[in-house]
Amino acid sequence: MNRYDQLIHTMRKAIQEVRKWPEKTIHLFHHNDADGLSSGAILTRAFEREGFEIRRFCLEKTYPDVLKYIFDREGCIVVFTDFAGRIAPMISRLNKSRNLTLILDHHVAEAATDPKVYNINPDLYGFKGDRDITASTTCYLFARTMDAANQNLAHIGAIGSVGDGFFVEGRLVSLNRKVVLEAVRQEKIEINEVKGGERYDLKDSDDLVNMDELARYLDTLGAAGYYRGGPEAGVRVCLEGMSSKSNHMVKELREIQNRAFDKVVTQLKRGELKQTRHIQWFHVENQFLPMGVKMIGSFCEANKNADFFDSEKYIAGFQVIPNEIPGFGPVTLNAASISMRAPASLEDKIKKGRAEGLNTFLPEATNKIGGFSDACHRLAASTMVAIGKEEELINEMEGILSNLSFTN
Repeated sequence: MNRYDQLIHTMRKAIQEVRKWPEKTIHLFHHNDADGLSSGAILTRAFEREGFEIRRFCLEKTYPDVLKYIFDREGCIVVFTDFAGRIAPMISRLNKSRNLTLILDHHVAEAATDPKVYNINPDLYGFKGDRDITASTTCYLFARTMDAANQNLAHIGAIGSVGDGFFVEGRLVSLNRKVVLEAVRQEKIEINEVKGGERYDLKDSDDLVNMDELARYLDTLGAAGYYRGGPEAGVRVCLEGMSSKSNHMVKELREIQNRAFDKVVTQLKRGELKQTRHIQWFHVENQFLPMGVKMIGSFCEANKNADFFDSEKYIAGFQVIPNEIPGFGPVTLNAASISMRAPASLEDKIKKGRAEGLNTFLPEATNKIGGFSDACHRLAASTMVAIGKEEELINEMEGILSNLSFTN
């Protein structure tokens, strides 16, 4: 059995258990970027077609305190998507076989230790989550395995693939590409050759929607609108298309985002950027409120090649995490989120194996100081630490990087 067949075999086993499980409500937890929103949309529609009631929650991170709350119950079906692959052992310990739990992720993963926790993560089957497959593609394959009628969700799977932007020479590859080609056969997507690769356009009535722009639209709803109902609006956009209401929401959110970003850019230009040998870092504290904490990653991504950053150093930004999660109410976190990116020249070295990927030293350093790490990629990564430990985390990363041959 090849690795793809092994992945589908695991999906079939999980689907059999879902269908046999007495409870008919799905507690669905998904991320708030384009990949997470499209994943949540696919699973919502697929499980609804199976007759399940869906209770959907959008999380920016799989916070340990939230996980404890989730698993302080018995007999439920719990589904995570676009995160949690790495923390399957922790989820297994919390679950204790009391709930049927599915993880449909694509980040670096660890195997589950509880037979009632299915870590359906292609990383465990040899597929690269930052090249071959996104969470949305994983969810599409799961939905199609559940029922062939779900093939008509392929275009939603493609939204997450384009949104995560894991292209090879400007093109989607591997399983991501197969899903896009399925949507092309269904005449829901067009692929057009452009300089440097391909452009993917979603057919919306008589119009073509640039899927890069659609992904940014969803990112705005999910991240900038996290505390304003943006994730729910984003899932609706994936399932039903853009509307005048969602357009108005995105316009307002982008105005808020632009003002906040411009303020921080001014601060960094006037010298509020700290430097170590390999890392340049800053802290926005609460300046991005009322937007979600994914905004610190969005800021780093948008500005990673700006002239106020050193092109040869890793970029790290911190943002305080509010003690509140939509759908849960107050949660005592007292933590800061760190998001990291690499400027283009350093990014190229990471891709060629001549510089360390973020998904190695950031989680390692975070764990050393008692922080929490889950979903990390080579070129984009985020973890969380207690407020007051931000500089300690930077120093831990410096210690790790200084011991690597290619950074000496």
